[in-house]
Amino acid sequence: MNQPRILLIDDDQRLAGMVATYLAQNGYVLVHEERGLPGLERLAAAEPGHFSAMLLDLMLPDTDGLEVCRRLRALPQPLRSLPVLMLTAKGDPLDRVIGLELGADDYLPKPFEPRELLARLRALLRRPTLADADAPQAEPPLRFGRLEVDPGARVVRVDGVERPLTAYQFDLLLALARRAGRVLSREQLIEALKGGSLEPFDRSIDVHVGRVRAAIEDDPRSPRRIITVRGAGYVFAKVQDA
Repeated sequence: MNQPRILLIDDDQRLAGMVATYLAQNGYVLVHEERGLPGLERLAAAEPGHFSAMLLDLMLPDTDGLEVCRRLRALPQPLRSLPVLMLTAKGDPLDRVIGLELGADDYLPKPFEPRELLARLRALLRRPTLADADAPQAEPPLRFGRLEVDPGARVVRVDGVERPLTAYQFDLLLALARRAGRVLSREQLIEALKGGSLEPFDRSIDVHVGRVRAAIEDDPRSPRRIITVRGAGYVFAKVQDA
């Protein structure tokens, strides 16, 4: 069986060696780049599917992780859907929020335990499987007025035009759309997307909902498709404008 390849972009050689050793013991191959732009070039030059995920440091010598993430999400498919776990040495929650807004799927503050890194990485790689676990292989697209969510192609369209979402954001939308009309709490969404809540009070789900709204709503500030139910969570509207 082929071992999943993980691209680490981080200029900390000591950390890279530690992560490479630990991941190798658990069946992964780590490919290390110290700078952001060469890391992106290496990713773009690889065969589709060569890398399974990216570990991305926020602070890099030539650019920052936020810019790398922004450029990654502007690449064509399937590259732009590569799962990204952002490593943040800064303690400012704003840095993490900005990273999520620019397309990171999850974040992990430094210093971290290798076991937590592995758990989060495994959760990232499981997400498409989790999202499709209760669906038949030939599940037809879900249509809600002008909005179409296609589980097979893993794309969402509004008026026939594809709207870009990360893999995490698509799975979040799919989880809500499959349960249209039902209120889902943050904990239920985190459980569905991670396969187990790693942070019971994780509010990053709100940032991802905001990104999904920006992609599919006519006016994200007055959403009509994904509605906030104060104190309870979110509900995907069953009936939407044609």
